[in-house]
Amino acid sequence: MSAGDTFESAKDFAARLRSLQKMRCERKLELRGQVTRQSLSHGERDQIFVKTAGRCHICGGPIDGAWEADHVFSHSLGGQHQADNYLPAHPICNNYRWFYSTEEFQWILKLGVWLRTQIERETALGRLAAKASCAYDRSRARRRVTGRTGRGGAPDGGPATPLEHSSVTKGPPSVI
Repeated sequence: MSAGDTFESAKDFAARLRSLQKMRCERKLELRGQVTRQSLSHGERDQIFVKTAGRCHICGGPIDGAWEADHVFSHSLGGQHQADNYLPAHPICNNYRWFYSTEEFQWILKLGVWLRTQIERETALGRLAAKASCAYDRSRARRRVTGRTGRGGAPDGGPATPLEHSSVTKGPPSVI
């Protein structure tokens, strides 16, 4: 199946999305303990950044601030730690891309574009979705602020987003 397919019923569609999620989770569990993350060298990060001329490989926008080295083939699903398996991405784009399979990500894009149209047209569904989305974003923003003020934080008691230990890089790579 692919995101180009159609379904006879909403029930069949929901079942397909659940089966894709189940396959992804099973694969991730299967690889747990076999996959270890490694840091990229500054040289590797420089190579990755120039592959797209300083643009996010997901949205195509210019990267002029923080960026992440995104696994093209998901690390959590067995993708290799090699510079040719990475492309630069905005943190928000990489966060929402997550480790979905190709078909799952295509469905997310297709649904997202369709729902965006519903919101723009202010259909009943669009208004409901916009309201829910705004509430969700406000909730996420409150959790992020709580994490930065020391009342939240990471489960291990550390800072909520330890930039110095993350894969986020500020600005373009150094010029050698």
